[in-house]
Amino acid sequence: MDKNKYSVLMSVYCNENPDFFIESIESMLKQTIKPDEIVIVKDGPLTVELDNIIDLYVEKEKSLYTIISLERNQGLGLALNKGLENCRNELVARMDTDDISFENRCELQLAEFKKNSKLSINGAWTNEFFDDPSHIVTSRIVPETHKEIKRFSRRRSPFNHPTVMYKKSAVLAIGGYRDILRKEDIDLFVRMIHNGSISMNIPQPLLYYRSNKDNYKRRKSWTNCKSYIFVIYSFWKAGYSSIIDLVIVTLGQIGMYITPVWVIKIVSDSVLRKKLKK
Repeated sequence: MDKNKYSVLMSVYCNENPDFFIESIESMLKQTIKPDEIVIVKDGPLTVELDNIIDLYVEKEKSLYTIISLERNQGLGLALNKGLENCRNELVARMDTDDISFENRCELQLAEFKKNSKLSINGAWTNEFFDDPSHIVTSRIVPETHKEIKRFSRRRSPFNHPTVMYKKSAVLAIGGYRDILRKEDIDLFVRMIHNGSISMNIPQPLLYYRSNKDNYKRRKSWTNCKSYIFVIYSFWKAGYSSIIDLVIVTLGQIGMYITPVWVIKIVSDSVLRKKLKK
């Protein structure tokens, strides 16, 4: 494995904002260690504008891009599986099509894989913003060490999905992403850890995460709450989470569903996320 080579894995669908998509790609092209490959999965038919953006980038540097077109929208997890199968490198950096990576993100992550050959998945903190990445709203701070990550993951996702870099072989070893609406990321991470993958997070922000006020509404939707409960239930059945973890998550998600959005915002910003001190 060439420890300086990595693929970037992205999935795009028709509702993406073209300007955000460009910002996301540009942030990966500006990495201090440039990717060897950018894999873009078209999750179903795209708009003409989105197709044109992809075509323009491919025209500039054809050898850098691998484009996979799916006939119909399959959802993030299944689309990423298709992309992962086509990544030519063992190390794969996830990237969402509306976020912005720090320029040194991948360099720092590659350094961690060089330090520890047993490492399978590595992430970082995120700085969340609404319109302008220079105006940070909150930061999602995740645990650093494998031991802390394992404990944390029994109830909550221990990684910020668009920040992770992982080994392709470790993801494929557990069957890749499962078709679980909105919670495919924590499901994947826990199955990897449960299968013996060694993990860590770099204790600093390495990605600007684009948020908006509608996110709070999505978190309290029944679809989201039910999916969260189902995932933790599957962890409990596998012997990973305890019955106490399951009960706490179930009660928490039911509470989320019936609680007004303004209360959820206060709890999320003050307890689940933090404002970093400058």
